[in-house]
Amino acid sequence: MSPTRPAGPPAASLVGRAAPAPDSATGSVRPALGDPSRPVGDRSRLMLLALLALAAAAGYLLLGLHGNIGYALTRRATTLATLGVVGTAIALSTVLFQTATHNRILTPSVMGFDALYLFVQTLGVAVFGVGATRQLPPLARFGLEVAVMLGFSLGLYGWLIGRLARRIHLLVLIGMVCGVFFRSLTQFVQRILDPTEFVVVQDAMFADFTDADTTLLGIAAVVVGLVAVAARRLFPRLDVMSLGHDPAISLGVDHRRMTVVVLVMAAVLVSVSTALVGPTTFFGLLVVHLGYRLVRTGWHRTTVPAAIGVAFVVLVAGQLLLERVLGLDSVLAVAVEFLGGLAFLLLLTRRPR
Repeated sequence: MSPTRPAGPPAASLVGRAAPAPDSATGSVRPALGDPSRPVGDRSRLMLLALLALAAAAGYLLLGLHGNIGYALTRRATTLATLGVVGTAIALSTVLFQTATHNRILTPSVMGFDALYLFVQTLGVAVFGVGATRQLPPLARFGLEVAVMLGFSLGLYGWLIGRLARRIHLLVLIGMVCGVFFRSLTQFVQRILDPTEFVVVQDAMFADFTDADTTLLGIAAVVVGLVAVAARRLFPRLDVMSLGHDPAISLGVDHRRMTVVVLVMAAVLVSVSTALVGPTTFFGLLVVHLGYRLVRTGWHRTTVPAAIGVAFVVLVAGQLLLERVLGLDSVLAVAVEFLGGLAFLLLLTRRPR
């Protein structure tokens, strides 16, 4: 007579314990139960990642100090804070967006935020001129850019969510079409710019992590912090959402409402980070998948800290390498976007396991 196997955990206990894993063929998230011993190993890896982040931050602050040390430390600390805020916003928004769309090869940039940001920059220069746009107070410009991007996303979600019901991927497709539309408008407007105006617009096409306004940085840090705290409280429900629409409904999660909440959170994070430093397209995809590889579980309590830690290490170490070691003036965004694009191609072309 075979021994009786112990009964599994009740369905309700899956809230906060389900460990979704990515499907190798499609990039979508499929449910899986994690190994009970895995969280211990994940905590050790997160601690090592935190130590690595501290080492990278210390190296960036202290390496090559000379001249006016007080001024240099202040400027470096501002850049370090900018990298931390932007890394947190991009990593968290990407994880949230992938949870809402149930797909791990998508990022919030597919909704057209970057294209809309560039269109606003180009249209402002074309209509008001370079002088007027530069005379606009930084706080007013920041608020206008955030309001436009957030208004676009909220309008799109409010108009389509009720009509599309469960067809979230159709919503993403419409966002991609809007992105193509804004890029086409941007290219059209750029043709009427003179060379000086075009140079100003071209500078806005790449993120600049080293020249953020301290007042705007403080506002962005508060907004990102509030969204991060709110997202932390939703981690158990997000774990259940990762199982899919029907399992989430059966476990008592209002999937439709949670999808709207998560998409709005992602829109706020992307709008703030883009208005602060500029557009980033593939960086979130790169750091989030490195975070997935690091912890190997689908619990948001581990994947989110891992993604944020990887984002911070990549940004700080990259800035340290380009600026202090290699002595290059290259924009960090170019390097990270190049690596993120390669990661995107690898995710699209890899074979199913």
